[in-house]
Amino acid sequence: MDIKITFRHMDHSDVMEKYAYDQLAKITDFLQNERDPIFIELVFEPSKAREHHRVELRIKTPRYDKVSNYEKQGMQFYDVLDRVIDVMYRQLLEEKDKQECEKKMRGRHDEFKKQR
Repeated sequence: MDIKITFRHMDHSDVMEKYAYDQLAKITDFLQNERDPIFIELVFEPSKAREHHRVELRIKTPRYDKVSNYEKQGMQFYDVLDRVIDVMYRQLLEEKDKQECEKKMRGRHDEFKKQR
């Protein structure tokens, strides 16, 4: 699993990086049984003009190719990161459920063909 955290237009923060790894644990646990290669990229980008921070999370695996980003004025990086992680986790769960339903339907379709 390849995890990359980028601080764009800002100084590197060990505290923020540690918090990001702690929050990404939920995503990495979800992707634990996925085939390799697994790429996770997290980008922090502050706004210089006003206080609205942008966080973007990209996940690329053989089964998933998802992007989640969020920016909102007046929120701390921690809150924006929490929201991005939650949205990405929900997207991954929905995609997994969708794939499992399609797999079950394919199996049922074959059973119905045999009955005819």
